Amino acid sequence: MSYSNFNQVFQEFDNQRVLIIGDVMVDAYIWGAVERISPEAPVPIVRSTKRDYRLGGAANVALNVLALGAVPILCATVGNDEGGKKVYERLKANDISDEGIVKSSERPTTVKTRVLSGHQHIVRVDEETDKVLSINEEELVWARIEKILPSCDVVIFEDYDKGVITKGIIKKTVSLAKKHKIPSVVDPKKRNFLEYKGTTLFKPNLKELKEGLMIEFDKSDQQEIESAVQQLMDKLDCEGSLITLSERGVFINFRNEKHHIPAHLREISDVSGAGDTVISIAALCVSLDLSPKVTAALSNLGGGLVCEHIGVVPIDRNDLLQEANKLNVEI
Repeated sequence: MSYSNFNQVFQEFDNQRVLIIGDVMVDAYIWGAVERISPEAPVPIVRSTKRDYRLGGAANVALNVLALGAVPILCATVGNDEGGKKVYERLKANDISDEGIVKSSERPTTVKTRVLSGHQHIVRVDEETDKVLSINEEELVWARIEKILPSCDVVIFEDYDKGVITKGIIKKTVSLAKKHKIPSVVDPKKRNFLEYKGTTLFKPNLKELKEGLMIEFDKSDQQEIESAVQQLMDKLDCEGSLITLSERGVFINFRNEKHHIPAHLREISDVSGAGDTVISIAALCVSLDLSPKVTAALSNLGGGLVCEHIGVVPIDRNDLLQEANKLNVEI
């Protein structure tokens, strides 16, 4: 289908179903004020005024997909614990299906608690495991994927190296997606970096690209970046790659097109969750078979917009659409 403007593109987002496979987390926030230093140790005492629990990790991708108008379906594991209860509560509150969630007594739910005073991030406490799923857990997760995937329009692998995405799940999911002609996009981490063979679009950042390929290059040298990206694509036999370049924007090599899209000047408050927004937008663009340039430009735009907010927050669809309509990009 062809589109003449971004309004049509965003309307079509509403018809997309997105399977998101990965590590679900709870982002917990304790807000307060620092009024004195503890007499027990040279650390600030934060007088708590508010607590907030948000969906994080792969679940934040689901929130971004939902905010864009599409239907997200998460496939992940949570523990049989308070963190797991929070995940189910927040999914229900956001009207996101839990049909792909596997509850496990073998692992805890990942919970990341941030303590903040005003705009100052004081400390973060992580409760988690990064052990790979057991054979039983993997079978349960795969059963959900196998059932849900054929009804979806695109698959997102949202890998945070917490063990939910295994080599077996990657291989079987990519094979099943290809069988049903469903594109797959990847937001990788180090452990499984070179396992995502045959996927549609692979989206690492510069640090992940260097670590995954175990190479060094000058991040300001565009030719060196492009050479590394080509090396990556050759190793993965993937159709394309979208590289986030931090303050330099993004670079895409996809379907015989190469584009470097510079970052937009913004007041950056927090980069947390920007990658989740980028992969969500990119996945929907790939699902609609939009051009590589539009995919990169829209993803870059969304990633920048969420950095204007403190904490992990999903993209605002209306803000993104308004800014997209100002882009000088042919759809």
